[in-house]
Amino acid sequence: MISLALDRYDRHLPFFDGTVLLPAALQNLRVHQVGQHGALRDGAHRHERMLRDGEFDAAETSLASYIVARSCGRPFTAIPVFPRRLFSQGQIFVHARSGIETPADLAGRTVGLQSFQTTLAVLAKGDLATEYGVWLKDIKWRVGSADTVEIDNNPDFDIAPILPGQKLPDMLCSGEIDALFYSRLPEVPTDRTGEFRRLFDDPKAVETDFVARNGYWPIMHLIAVKSDTMETYPTLATDLMNVFADAERIAGTYLADPNWTRLPWAKYAAEEETAAFGKSLWTSGVYANAANLTRFIGYALDQGLIDAPLLVDELFHPSVRNT
Repeated sequence: MISLALDRYDRHLPFFDGTVLLPAALQNLRVHQVGQHGALRDGAHRHERMLRDGEFDAAETSLASYIVARSCGRPFTAIPVFPRRLFSQGQIFVHARSGIETPADLAGRTVGLQSFQTTLAVLAKGDLATEYGVWLKDIKWRVGSADTVEIDNNPDFDIAPILPGQKLPDMLCSGEIDALFYSRLPEVPTDRTGEFRRLFDDPKAVETDFVARNGYWPIMHLIAVKSDTMETYPTLATDLMNVFADAERIAGTYLADPNWTRLPWAKYAAEEETAAFGKSLWTSGVYANAANLTRFIGYALDQGLIDAPLLVDELFHPSVRNT
C-alpha cells in the first residue's frame, strides 16, 4: 500500500472520486483527504504528519517547511507538482484604523503570522522586502504556532509567540497587531469584518502586474515523498507525476459546466483570468518553475530558515529533474 495525503481541492477531486487513471504500479495507492488549517475526512495537520512523523509515503506539504527539512538532511524528496499557489498581495490584511496605506507603512509595525515558516508568510515577507523595499528586521513578528520543522530562528528577527488562547484574526480586529499575513480569509464573525481590510485596494491589479513582470503564480505546496518509499518503488516519482497530470486534465474540464461551482459568475472569472494571463498558471515540472523556486529559496535564506542556498534540482528526485 502506498499512502498519499492531499487537501480537498477541485484539482484533487479526481483522486477522491476515482476518475483519475492509475497505472499498474499505483493500483495499491490509497489517497487520504487530510487538511492543514482544519480537519477533513482523514484529519488535519498534514504538513506535520508528513515532515515530522513520516506518516505518509507521499503528501502535499508546505514548500517552505520542505526546503527546511531538505536543508536539515531529513529523508524526503519531492516531485515538481505544485497543488497550491497564492499571491502574497491579496493575503496581507491590516487593521482598519492602523493608518497603513502602503507596504512601506508596515515598517516598524507588529505583524501576525501563522508561523514564521508558513509558506505564505515566507513569501509575503520576501515580497515585502524585494518588491517594496521594507526592512524585515524592523518589524515585530508575532506567530500563532510553532514551525512545522523547528529550527533556531535568526536572532536578528523579532519573533515571539502570541499568548495561549489568543487568535490572530481577533488580534487584527482589536488592533493588537497592525497587520496579518494569512493564507486564507481571517475567520471572524460577520459583524467584525469591517475591522480589517486588505492592504491593497485592488489586489487583482497588483497580482496581474506581478505575473506580467515575473511570469508565474507563487508556489505554496509541493508533493513530498519519503526517501525510503522511493527506494522501494523506483518509478514512483514519474508515476505520480503522470497521475497528477491526468487529474489536472480532468479538473480542467469542470468549468465547462457553468454551474459546476456554487459561484454564479465563476465562468466569467475563468474567462477574465485567461484574458489577463494568456496562459495557464498551473505549471508542473522543474524548468517551468525554476525562476519561482529560485526566488523562494532566496527568501528562505534571507529569513534565516536555511544556512546555505539550495539548487532547485536538489529539491527533487533525480528521475524527475529533467521535466
